Amino acid sequence: MAEHAGVSVATVSRILSGSYPAAPATRSKVMRAVEELDYVANSHARALVGNARKSIAIIVNSVISPHYAHVAQGVETQAAEDNRLCQIGTTGGDAERELAMVQFMREQHPEAVILVGNVAAGAEYRTRMSRYAHALASIGSRLVLCGRPPLGPDVPAVVVEYDNTGGAFAATSHLLSSGHRRILYLGRRAGYTTSEARIAGYREALAAHGVPHDPALEVEGTFERYEGYRMMTERLAAGEPDFTAVFAVNDQVAAGARQALLERGLSVPDDVSMVGFDDLPPAMDIGLTTVYQPHEELGRTAVRLALEHAKHGGPPPHTVLGTHLVLRGSVRRILPQ
Repeated sequence: MAEHAGVSVATVSRILSGSYPAAPATRSKVMRAVEELDYVANSHARALVGNARKSIAIIVNSVISPHYAHVAQGVETQAAEDNRLCQIGTTGGDAERELAMVQFMREQHPEAVILVGNVAAGAEYRTRMSRYAHALASIGSRLVLCGRPPLGPDVPAVVVEYDNTGGAFAATSHLLSSGHRRILYLGRRAGYTTSEARIAGYREALAAHGVPHDPALEVEGTFERYEGYRMMTERLAAGEPDFTAVFAVNDQVAAGARQALLERGLSVPDDVSMVGFDDLPPAMDIGLTTVYQPHEELGRTAVRLALEHAKHGGPPPHTVLGTHLVLRGSVRRILPQ
């Protein structure tokens, strides 16, 4: 390219790096050569000399899920505002794939690697996360757990969560205050952090209102729409509804359960009241009372805290973002039985 422009290699390098106050004519020749030769900078070569563009990496289960997509959008938006590139990888919920993605991202030397998603937080998970955190810290990067619980004071991981338990408590309390005593919980998943936190809020609300906890009203299932349909279909096939309201672990499950109810000739809220969690599509479309959680703010906060911690040091921050109930038309008040 230097030969094409008729200048030295050093001149080209300085102009492209922005560190050389070249004469307009010289700069014009270099930039014309860039255009004519379709030159693209080699990011790996720049990294070797310390000129790589700074970046943030985010790893999610899926980019199709509205939850992950909104969190990823928040990460990308904040990264752009801080003049960082954003890299994204997906795992499909597979631990081995997650390990491979973290290793790959580490090789790119990002300032932070943000892991998002519901997990089974057993001993093996904690050991793996601790290893990730220390490996990233060794190169000056930060592990950020987004929507996941903290790992303890000895693990250098930034943590940004939202109040799953408080949100579930508010949603269940709304049903209880509307006269419902038999509330079906759809989406119990033992050992998984998000599910455990939400079902804890459900149980705490029952206790606070003096309503006995009935394990038979908790249905095992995952967070997908088809699972909501399956859980409700199987429940209705077992006999007449023994519940007047439903708390779905998220809005996707609520939508699937609602479809199953409608196919059986039951309406929401006239026959069965319903609340969800997330306030993402399709909540507004189906008039679902649900818990709003700040998905994009979760991603933005993850980036801000990671960069602040890298700059100032100290103990890794742990932040819990608030949630609140969004009232729509899916809950009917009934007389206590």
